[in-house]
Amino acid sequence: MTTILLIEDDSTFSMILENFLQKKGYAVSAVGDVKSGLAELAAKKYDILLLDYRLPDGTGLDVLSEARSLYPNIPAVIMTSVNDVRIAVKAIRSGALDYITKPVNPDELELLLKEATGSEQPAPPQEHSGDPKYISGQSEASRKLHEYINLVAPTDMTIIIQGESGTGKEYVASSIHAASKRSSKPFIPIDCGSLSKDLAASELFGHSKGAFTGALNDKKGQMEAANGGTLFLDEVGNLSYEVQVQLLRALQERVIQPLGSNKQIKVDVRILTATNDDLLANVSKGDFREDLYHRLNEFKIQVPPLRNRDEDLFIFVDHFIKQANRDLNRQVKHLSKEVKDLFKAYEWPGNLRELKNTVRRMVLLSPGDTVYMDSLPEEMSLNLKKSVTGSDTDLKALNEQRERELIIETLQKVKFNKSKAAKILNIDRTTLYNKIEKYHIE
Repeated sequence: MTTILLIEDDSTFSMILENFLQKKGYAVSAVGDVKSGLAELAAKKYDILLLDYRLPDGTGLDVLSEARSLYPNIPAVIMTSVNDVRIAVKAIRSGALDYITKPVNPDELELLLKEATGSEQPAPPQEHSGDPKYISGQSEASRKLHEYINLVAPTDMTIIIQGESGTGKEYVASSIHAASKRSSKPFIPIDCGSLSKDLAASELFGHSKGAFTGALNDKKGQMEAANGGTLFLDEVGNLSYEVQVQLLRALQERVIQPLGSNKQIKVDVRILTATNDDLLANVSKGDFREDLYHRLNEFKIQVPPLRNRDEDLFIFVDHFIKQANRDLNRQVKHLSKEVKDLFKAYEWPGNLRELKNTVRRMVLLSPGDTVYMDSLPEEMSLNLKKSVTGSDTDLKALNEQRERELIIETLQKVKFNKSKAAKILNIDRTTLYNKIEKYHIE
């Protein structure tokens, strides 16, 4: 029986959820704060976490962070009553499978839980024959991206795949592997952002029995498991300095040494890495080894954000609708004009991941063949109320939009150094922080 740890401080709502989940065949343990939740996790491993965002002594993301240090691939769903897309994006970036807004729709919650139990680490749904796993798009940015994929796939070059969260970096990595001479061997992805220092070393290189407290048996590392194939290190910038040293040695000498062992194991693995950070800036700050950076950066691929792929937006929407129709037994074929307008105006800060989740939710909530506004997350329309309902003659709205774009452009140029950005914009830091908050700049 699938076990769920529910952390919700509203006792009435918690009881309702617990009864619903038990009727659906889940074994539920319910607590009301972060401290009790962490105690439960220390005592027992759960299959799924269902976490309220706001708790009396912290947030659900605090629980998720601690849980991932114990169980790296545990799936989690964040519940929030706040209609703020920034919380949603923050939840996804923190490793949550998805988020759901209150009042919770039972069908939507059940769908998310079924997705969580299907795989410990969320993966793209399996496609039917002829239905491609990854849609390349038609924009110039997409064309260039796939030109690079096809160019480097047949080689054994190590590659840094750079892009914002949710842009599809793992899809790019798996596409490179699938088109390589190693395609018949394993492709193993690792989320480095969810691993503590000790756990990362064990996960990558393995350990011998007794190497540290809790090491009850020998464990094969993922580099050994991927022998002959490809190892994908997502958020590689999160690896500790000590693990960076071990990884560099493994890349240079093609050998690994499990923790607590004198044995050296030869490995033949292609390394693909991904990051949404500027690794070169991290090198300058001393947070990432320069020699490792150059060893990994034999080739760099920049994955464009969805907002820069206007021509591709509805290609992706149609693709995700087909997937959702099949998975959810729906017959959605059309989007209303209001929905199309909102999709075009929205900036999609969570990129393809957010788009896919939004499409699945709207398909689930659309009983007919057309999607209307009431099937979309409320925070989308709230964040774009001015721009969608305004007009080109609304001078205040236009000025605010231009100001927002200028602030984002400046922040990107200075790598989000707010002091430098404020100086360039000729405003003080307090004013800049207020405008970042006002315009929901993440």
